Amino acid sequence: MGKDFGDYRAWLESNDISISGIKVIEDMYTAQCFITTDQKNNQLTSFHPGAMEEGHNNSIPDVEGIEMVILSPDGKDSTILHANEMHNKGIPIMYDPGQGLPMFDKSEILNFIDQAEWIILNEYEANLLSEITGLDHNEIKAKVSAMIVTKGGQGSDIYVEDQVISIDPIPVENEADPTGCGDAYRAGLIYGIINDLGWEKSGKLGSILGSIKVQSHGTQNHVFELEALLSRL
Repeated sequence: MGKDFGDYRAWLESNDISISGIKVIEDMYTAQCFITTDQKNNQLTSFHPGAMEEGHNNSIPDVEGIEMVILSPDGKDSTILHANEMHNKGIPIMYDPGQGLPMFDKSEILNFIDQAEWIILNEYEANLLSEITGLDHNEIKAKVSAMIVTKGGQGSDIYVEDQVISIDPIPVENEADPTGCGDAYRAGLIYGIINDLGWEKSGKLGSILGSIKVQSHGTQNHVFELEALLSRL
């Protein structure tokens, strides 16, 4: 994080989220992303990496009991470093390449896939992954325990073993802002994986969280009660 971390630090602490693993770069600003969304939910993203460029100077700590990690877009050097660190520590990885895919060549991406337990991406990213690696969905799926492909308002598909589990979207009346829905889906999915809910319930939980998020402006302004959420499964 950068020197402007103060307000977000307070928000994290107020929500009982540990900041012990966060390194602050005092002479840089935190990464900033500005997303412009039109009425058809097409998005244009402007991004400044800021302190994220120093991610390779932050190592994965030796902490017991880490059940899984998500390898999301970061600087190139830090993505490679952290993937290797987590793999060497035996920590299960969910590979979430996102917008970072074009930074890596075929051999680097194949290495990420080999290190991963799961892969999650949207339809565009899944097609780009196949284009870069030369592998189709079935060949990629064969290398991991599961591949999850999100499809926006069309739900998601979970490729696991010899089946495809289709997760329906959750209808909403007020679609205020799609930004952050993919992250909300991931939160629900990861909760389900960690708590052994099974793929169908985990995917549905992701869809429910995405439907709650889309009705709120901003990426982290929505709230919910966990018990009420789980009762919808």
